[in-house]
Amino acid sequence: MALPLLSFYNPCSISLLPPSIRHSKIAPRTVNMPKHITCTLSTQTVDPTINRRSANFQQSFGDYDFIQSLKTDYTGEVYERQIEKLKDDVRCLFKKVDQDLARLKLIDTLQHLGVGYHYKNEIKEALSIISIHDNNTRMEDDLYTTSLRFRLLRRHGFEVSQDIFNRFMDQKGNLMESTCKDVKGMLSLYEASYLAFEGEIVLDEAKAFTIKHLKDVNEKKVGKNLKRQIDHALEIPLHWRMPRFEARWYIETYVVEEDVNPLLFELAKLDYNMVQAKYQTNVKAMSRKVWWRNLELGKHLSFSRDRLMECFLWALGIMSEPEFGPNREALTKVNQLITTIDDVYDLYGSIEELELFTDAIDRWDVNSIEKLPDYMKICFMALFNTTNEMAYEILKAQGLEITRILKNLWADLCKSYLVEAKWYCNGYTPTLDEYLSNAWISISGPVVLGNAYLSSKTKITKNALVCIEKYSNLIRSSSLIFRLWDDWGTSKDELERGDVPKSIQCYMHETGAPEEVAREHIRGIISDTWKKLNKESFSCSLPESLINAALDVLRMAQCYYEFGDGFGSPDNETKERFRSLLVEPISVTK
Repeated sequence: MALPLLSFYNPCSISLLPPSIRHSKIAPRTVNMPKHITCTLSTQTVDPTINRRSANFQQSFGDYDFIQSLKTDYTGEVYERQIEKLKDDVRCLFKKVDQDLARLKLIDTLQHLGVGYHYKNEIKEALSIISIHDNNTRMEDDLYTTSLRFRLLRRHGFEVSQDIFNRFMDQKGNLMESTCKDVKGMLSLYEASYLAFEGEIVLDEAKAFTIKHLKDVNEKKVGKNLKRQIDHALEIPLHWRMPRFEARWYIETYVVEEDVNPLLFELAKLDYNMVQAKYQTNVKAMSRKVWWRNLELGKHLSFSRDRLMECFLWALGIMSEPEFGPNREALTKVNQLITTIDDVYDLYGSIEELELFTDAIDRWDVNSIEKLPDYMKICFMALFNTTNEMAYEILKAQGLEITRILKNLWADLCKSYLVEAKWYCNGYTPTLDEYLSNAWISISGPVVLGNAYLSSKTKITKNALVCIEKYSNLIRSSSLIFRLWDDWGTSKDELERGDVPKSIQCYMHETGAPEEVAREHIRGIISDTWKKLNKESFSCSLPESLINAALDVLRMAQCYYEFGDGFGSPDNETKERFRSLLVEPISVTK
């Protein structure tokens, strides 16, 4: 039996933590020192009578020696001059195209190849020209062109209605069966349907129709390359894919396209390898830096995961453009702290210890940690110093004191962790609604997105601060999908090592449904929540960097958790994906 629509479907109705958590009248803290604060250990040792759990996590697939061994040939002035020449040559293509379809194809190809970020202004200008035309009266366009126009315009924030597809529908409101003959058009419509908002029935029908018919496409009729693209799209739609992984896949597919443009292909390969070189330089320098060695979280908290490479890849997925190296470093720190604190609550701390630790984070006062055991003191001070240093840098650069906002994000996260720890301790299985009302915070989405934006060095706006502090619909919807993807891949392993039931198990417990049905239900929630997120990202007046982070964290989550727990226990598929992203360059020979 399927559950009725739950309250968490509407981001506005998600039950928040108590109002005192989010709206406490804490005076802004003046940050007047960038240096670390230290604490004296051995005041409280770990109680040997407490039964501590162990998750037996796999080792990171990128330890210090491996990271330092990374090397590449794609650095230096020769390559810099070469790519600048290629970028200028491609820029000339925008001046040469004079038809909408040619403009759309050029934009789509550049974005697929992962080089669209070089041409943000040209893309915006070209789409502005296209959007001026009356989309509802362009009766000469076929299904492929209409769908491509819709997807690109909506993706870039231009007004475009689902009504442009009405002429492909019969009198009953269903897509005409004749569209099945246009396989390329169906694939384009399928991809466009994932940009739908809530209530856009035409696009919902289009998705169901195209999925049904694309699954039946025969390779002998359409050719090997188009069939490969169809299978790739049916696995994960373009709108949900991590852009850098998509770039790698498309570069290796694009070479066999009949209408391949050698100029675009050459630019894409060189750019991918040069960006990969910057990633390598970034992570190698980070692993050598004092801050990582000084944290020593893996040494002092041996039960926890030491995951520099995996945390860096999370940051890379959210901020992939090469110039964002300092931003990736800041977010990597945040990701490792989240990982460590998560393990404290999930595995090691007793309820009494966790209550004390949560209170210390909420107070944000070093004097409040005297009663904590040593391992918690280390964890608190790592978080306290890292967060205050970040706030100090923002104060210097932008004159904004945001310590209270950052502290509240961490306090809410810890309070949600404590709720789950008590559920586990008491053997309590929450309803799906109750679980998700807490779990969209415990997944750390608000902390990740808040820190990603605030560390981005862009001008911080008042609207963005309100969005982060009050948990706007953008933050909530993104965090909910993040949680569900995490549960999709990790729930089995976490239950085996001892953890609170996840969304899939909560649904099974509440309804008596088998796991296959429960997973389908969770997949449906992901899809429906994406529609809310599409609308919110389209209509809100927030900085582009914050909106993109809210979308990209989900694309990265899908990559990590599609085949299992790619973060805690990376399988071969996950490892190979990340090797292609960070280790192995693309061959320059066609």
